[in-house]
Formats: sequence, C-alpha cells, structure tokens
Amino acid sequence: MADQKPILPLLQQREIEARIVGPLMRAFADAFGREPTLEVLRGVIVDLARQGGADLAQSLGESSLEAFATTLGRWCENDALEIDVLEQSDERLSFNVVRCRYAEMYRRLGLEDLGASLSCVRDFALAEGFSPEIQLERTQTIMQGAPYCDFRFRREKRTSDPA
Repeated sequence: MADQKPILPLLQQREIEARIVGPLMRAFADAFGREPTLEVLRGVIVDLARQGGADLAQSLGESSLEAFATTLGRWCENDALEIDVLEQSDERLSFNVVRCRYAEMYRRLGLEDLGASLSCVRDFALAEGFSPEIQLERTQTIMQGAPYCDFRFRREKRTSDPA
C-alpha cells in the first residue's frame, strides 16, 4: 500500500497544481519569455497526459472506446463538469461540456490565460495514450470563451502493415 497514490477529486488536484505551477510559469515567462515558457509547459503537460492515458488503459485492462467512456465519471466528479451526451456507441462518443468548473477555477485563481495549457491540452494526449485507435476532434472550449466544449471521440481501427 505504500506505493499507492492518494486519490483526490481531479478538480481539487488541478487546483493544487495550478496554485504551484501558475506562479512558477509567470516567473519563468518573465525571465525567459512567454511563448518559450508556454511551449515547455504544454510539452510537459502533454507527456504527462499521454502517460496517464496509457496508465488508465492498463488499469482498466482494455483500451476500447467503451472502456474509455466508463472513465468520464472521474472527470465529472464533484460536479467538475456538466456534460450532455449526444452519442455513445462502440465507434463514437460525442458530448458537450456545458459547464466547466476547471475553467471557473482557473479564472478564480487569475490563471485564465494558463488554463488551456494546464488542462485543455491534456485531452488529445490522454486519448492518444489510452489508445491509438481513439481519435478526438474538438473545435471549441469554454476555457477559450465558447459556450460549450465539443468533444467528439471516434474509434478508428488501425490496419496492420503487411510484413
């Protein structure tokens, strides 16, 4: 049990991270420039999310879109996200996030400009790490001022290369 990590609600975990990373990112941006700093931040967050997706698939014992859909509750816990599911099948998972308390939290902390880099960039990498067959399309986010986030996951079977 010593190697087991405590499980915090994701919203609480992201707030703890933001309270530390936000001021660090501001200091690094002042010292080294905003764009290079954001590039490094996004790279780290994407790598962490990709590994998190792989870990998630391993913990579930499968990497199907159906298995991925069962994990939505983790991101929604404590009303962190309000979603409207539009389609759920073996091949597609489509939903809109109509309220995002992650975005609200970043705004409350004065980190609205970093919120997309700290949270939204995770989504594509998480799906990629979970399964190369799961593709995400998203054209807008609440974090960037849209009225809702449009998540459209689809399963694309990969064909194996003939040897």
